Amino acid sequence: MSLENYGILKGKPKDCKRGKGKNAHYQILVHDGKNEHRVAVNVNSRVTPSELLYFVDDNFIHPIIEKLQNLEMGYRNIDRKSKGLCLDYVRGGLFDTSKMVPLDCDIPGPSNDLNELIQKYVEKAAAMDGGMIYAFGERWGPESFLPDSFFGFRPGSGIHDIHMNQGNSEKWQHDDAPYQDGGLIIHLPEENRWVGIFLAFQSQCFNTDDSTGHCLSGAPVQKTPETSFNVCDVEEPESIEAGSVLIVGALVNPQGVDSGKESVTLFNASPKTIDLAGWSLKDAAGRISNLKGKIRAGSGTRILFSGKGVILANSGGTISLYDNQGKLMHEVKYSSREVRSGWTIVF
Repeated sequence: MSLENYGILKGKPKDCKRGKGKNAHYQILVHDGKNEHRVAVNVNSRVTPSELLYFVDDNFIHPIIEKLQNLEMGYRNIDRKSKGLCLDYVRGGLFDTSKMVPLDCDIPGPSNDLNELIQKYVEKAAAMDGGMIYAFGERWGPESFLPDSFFGFRPGSGIHDIHMNQGNSEKWQHDDAPYQDGGLIIHLPEENRWVGIFLAFQSQCFNTDDSTGHCLSGAPVQKTPETSFNVCDVEEPESIEAGSVLIVGALVNPQGVDSGKESVTLFNASPKTIDLAGWSLKDAAGRISNLKGKIRAGSGTRILFSGKGVILANSGGTISLYDNQGKLMHEVKYSSREVRSGWTIVF
């Protein structure tokens, strides 16, 4: 398997928000000259140890820089087979992974945690003429009628998985592949330098298969130096009540070719943000699509299907939503009479 929509976003950072708590993300608002996007950068892990590994090269020199400068603004998918614009922590010669160390996301005091480390360079690029951010990861959206859940722009759109995407533990192995790692590369033209920010989870391994990106048998996870930083509070998994997240719409028969355009819209009816990591949607034939991201209280999100998992039959069917414990959270049915080309069925 691999990430479904691996690519790169080039744009000007405009705003940011710190990440806190379980599975925290540092959020960056980026403008590409036409549209806004959100870059969601993991700064904490739901799996202990919770601190992410990081390495920052504040004078990053690599052949990829010349290619980045020539890119137009905006998002583009990257063909992993071409390798030219892909990041690969293991094979790409980007940096020495043995120098990655863990860092807490939220420590009292100035300039001492992962949020502040990222923010230091993002703010420099935002304040500088020509300052630019290049975010590598997996795209979501555009979510046609839903605003972004952090910055409120429409249509909601962004990029996440801004970290190593190979050598995962068994639960996330389906995301593994070489030449699809995430990261941030920031250009600071007034200082005539580039900055590379590279992140990984402590549960990942750095000895991976050249074809699958899976951790090789017997390979240890990355050994890292001990750190004196405090660990972010890790909360016990909460039980989420069935019906907290609802399936409120489905685009079963998009105009043109269906593959890659079918979608389901979810709505969070609960009073708290819900993390969809480990959740899944299933169609009537038992095909499954795994979910990621968060839905804030009272907000929705549109899930776009790639055609590799859930497929919505025009003849009618069911759509089922399961949480990360495999519990059925909501299920809807639709008939062939409700299916119209280009129209979203509202449940």
